[in-house]
Amino acid sequence: MKFLFDFFPVILFFVAFQFAGIFAATAVAIAATFAQVGWVLVRGRKVAPMQWVSLAIIVVFGGATLLFRDETFIKWKPTVLYWVSSAAFLGGLAFRANFVKALLGGEELALPERVWTRLAVAWGVFFLAMGALNLWVAYTFSTDAWVRFKVFGGIGLIVAFVLAQALWLSRHIPDEAPKAESPEP
Repeated sequence: MKFLFDFFPVILFFVAFQFAGIFAATAVAIAATFAQVGWVLVRGRKVAPMQWVSLAIIVVFGGATLLFRDETFIKWKPTVLYWVSSAAFLGGLAFRANFVKALLGGEELALPERVWTRLAVAWGVFFLAMGALNLWVAYTFSTDAWVRFKVFGGIGLIVAFVLAQALWLSRHIPDEAPKAESPEP
């Protein structure tokens, strides 16, 4: 459910694009992101920093798209979000802060520090590449192809990357200590 909630604005963007075009889809994405953050606040939960960043980026780039009637701005939005994420993961390491460790529960998940560092670097490089790939698709293909890539290709690549990370992480998770067997009578 959290996965669907996180991609709620993207899904609505895609649906609106199919029926009403890029400008209506952009307005829907802005409204959906506001609704998403509002829902978190109404439930009395803390809005994650990345949700605030995403809201700010969609308001700025989506707003510029609507104000100037230029779809270039909304096409840059995913790249900016990816590169902000990359900067957080890679830049955090420079200040001895590992945001991947914080996000994945480094307190509960006992992994060597080098594994956490490699994870942060992998996520940082992945988001750098995703940003570049988004720009390549945006400037090489039609808007329709870019929207399909944003929704299906982008989400698909993220899911594949998460699964690859989970497989790689499973090699580094220590096995639980064997349970002591009770002696037979």
